[in-house]
Amino acid sequence: MGPLDQERGVTRRDVLRTFSALAIGGTAGCLDAGEAPGAAAQVPRVAGRSRVVLVRHRDVLRADGRPDPAVLQRMLNEAVVALTQEATSASAWRRMVTPRDVVGIKSNVWRSLPTPPELEEAIRQEAVAAGVAAANVAVDDRGILDNPVFQRATALVNTRPMRTHDWSGLGTCLKNYIMFARRPSAYHGDACASLGAVWRLPHVAGKTRLNVLVMLTPQFHGLGPHSFSPAYTWPYRGLVVGTDPVAVDTIGARIIGAQRREHFREERPISPPPHHIEIADTRYGLGVSDPARIDLVRLGWQDGALV
Repeated sequence: MGPLDQERGVTRRDVLRTFSALAIGGTAGCLDAGEAPGAAAQVPRVAGRSRVVLVRHRDVLRADGRPDPAVLQRMLNEAVVALTQEATSASAWRRMVTPRDVVGIKSNVWRSLPTPPELEEAIRQEAVAAGVAAANVAVDDRGILDNPVFQRATALVNTRPMRTHDWSGLGTCLKNYIMFARRPSAYHGDACASLGAVWRLPHVAGKTRLNVLVMLTPQFHGLGPHSFSPAYTWPYRGLVVGTDPVAVDTIGARIIGAQRREHFREERPISPPPHHIEIADTRYGLGVSDPARIDLVRLGWQDGALV
């Protein structure tokens, strides 16, 4: 993969076009919940703005559709380097976690589009290489509340594939934490509008060091709570990475919206609207939902990037 190809903020025209299609607004926030107190160091950021990295590679998917582990790990590391503005991936990961940390990697095991095991392993390897004891790193999804590593966790890495979702409009990094609630159904009302409250739970608040939204083969359309069809996925071959989950999800939502326009040849708003992203900003102060205040860094393959 080559060096950084392009870096710029997203224009107001992009904001209006995308959020009218997705039915989510563009009100800005100014907090970065991913920057945990006590972390090794803070990721560089400008007040009132968030930095997000989109990295893509033409060869990340093999002929059988599985990720190439080496390419995927290189993509992840290039994204973390660009995010932290460190010189090497080793120093970048030391900005994420320290040897004192206990690290929970919050994955997603939905059978039709799970977090790739290759990515889970890449994150685990980098945490251990940064000095975290192997016994102090765990990957889990539905069992996190009873997992002893997660119970002791001082740092969380959040990763899941982006897809449409019957309850929340989109399955996002924000939604991925719903399993930290003892009663997830309590957060399903109004298209999961209150998902931001999960991020304020005592065993979650301030611990997230990194969010990795998997967009290797994202799902852009579905009907029903567990709907999946390969016809509504496409080989985007990307990762969206940042410390701010709201900003990461906002960029992911823009990509899904653009793909829906290309596929359906018309504006086709997601139903229900994924307004939990904006609400996580405006009500819960978890990050930036206004694309005009997101500094988007693009790395690697640019064809069909959609943003």
